[in-house]
Amino acid sequence: MPVIAAANPPDVTVRVGPPAKLFLGNFFEFNRDRVGFLMNLAQEYGDLVPFRLGPYNAVLINHPDYIRDVLTINHTKFHKGRALARAKRLIGEGLLTSEEEFHLRQRRLMQPAFHRQRIATYAEAMVEQAARIRQTWQDDAVVDIRDEMTRLTLGIVCQVLLGADVEDDAGEVGRAFSDIMELATFLLLPFSEYLEKLPLPQSLRFRRARARLDRIVYRIIRDRRQAGDDRGDLLSMLLAAEDTGAGTGRMSDQQVHDECMTLFIAGHETLANALTWTWYLLSQHPAVEARLHEEIDSALHDRLPTLADLARLPYTEMVLAESMRLYPPAWFLGRRTLEPYQLAGYTIPQGSFVIMSQYVMHHDPRYYSEPNRFDPQRWTTEARASRPKFAYFPFGAGVRQCIGESFAWTEGRLILATLAQRWAMRLVPGHPVEIEPVSTLRPKYGMRMVLDRRRAPRDKGAIGRERDGQSTTGGNL
Repeated sequence: MPVIAAANPPDVTVRVGPPAKLFLGNFFEFNRDRVGFLMNLAQEYGDLVPFRLGPYNAVLINHPDYIRDVLTINHTKFHKGRALARAKRLIGEGLLTSEEEFHLRQRRLMQPAFHRQRIATYAEAMVEQAARIRQTWQDDAVVDIRDEMTRLTLGIVCQVLLGADVEDDAGEVGRAFSDIMELATFLLLPFSEYLEKLPLPQSLRFRRARARLDRIVYRIIRDRRQAGDDRGDLLSMLLAAEDTGAGTGRMSDQQVHDECMTLFIAGHETLANALTWTWYLLSQHPAVEARLHEEIDSALHDRLPTLADLARLPYTEMVLAESMRLYPPAWFLGRRTLEPYQLAGYTIPQGSFVIMSQYVMHHDPRYYSEPNRFDPQRWTTEARASRPKFAYFPFGAGVRQCIGESFAWTEGRLILATLAQRWAMRLVPGHPVEIEPVSTLRPKYGMRMVLDRRRAPRDKGAIGRERDGQSTTGGNL
């Protein structure tokens, strides 16, 4: 598809946005159904839509060239949006929330931990953790698969990034994260920075949850500083990293804490949601599930996957990519204009929030036919090449693109292959499935599923019989 100049794409008309109430603007409509509100804006008003959230001016942009313009070409004219500015109350000045020179410095210090060679050393631990959790499962057991995926990804981020086995703390960490995510809406309310100072139940729960996480992270940092050993993990690198070029020395405990908190959140919450939605989609599409099982069985036979096997698991990657299209874990990005900004002939006022929604873009019928249909074939090489680059951006883009994207793709595929090798999952009949768009896209009621044990086929004939519907597995397949 030819690249259209961002300044004047021919098929875009800038229109007046939706009617707004005098003081709160469109806040109530947005807060009542965030995804639905943004989807309606794009469908009814076009690709650049001004609206208001309380006292703040906002603009939704929903064209690949506009998104490219804001995230890459003119990124220096924007800061992060209000959601991440408020997230500093939890994660401080970490890589996710910091700006300008400080952000660039922190990214330089952390980048070596996410090089391809370093990720290769993490792969074994990813598979080890996944193999461990699959051994604890029982045939026909009912589990909340989101809880299971959260427990798994939290164990991985602790082991491979922090080098700390915090299994004893996993329950407390999980409860604290759950409280914080439930309070994400409260933190985004107009004037929440003032409401948070009041002794409201929401603000008290947030403070307690943050204190629990701080206690665990600072304890790990303290123990590692005292030990003084280099375990080859990210925490060792953070403690030892020194910005000699800028002459700023090593990170303080506060800086290390902020980056660890960022990794705790970004390193497990988003992928746990992505995997949860993937298991749900597979349970609803048996033909896709059968093809996934066939690929895994053919590539791995009866052994655990390794990093080298990923090249032999292209359909596994396609399934994960399509899942993150339909249910992007990070469902929107926000930027704040530092000065009046011209886009498509429209002047976005200084201080406005520019919103780009992965969910809205990923469901745009201009780039995805039947956008609500689950179809991993959208991710063949030819299909990818037919779409603009910024029609799909689950990990953001530009200088603020998620530093752990390669890590997440590696982890997601290895977990999917390891678990699907032995297990299938069936949604509990009648279980409600509804999105909950807070800071990530969660299943609102969890995801209760029945575990269904598979037995790896021992020969090609067995694989063929499974494809024809004559299961060689146990359980209810």
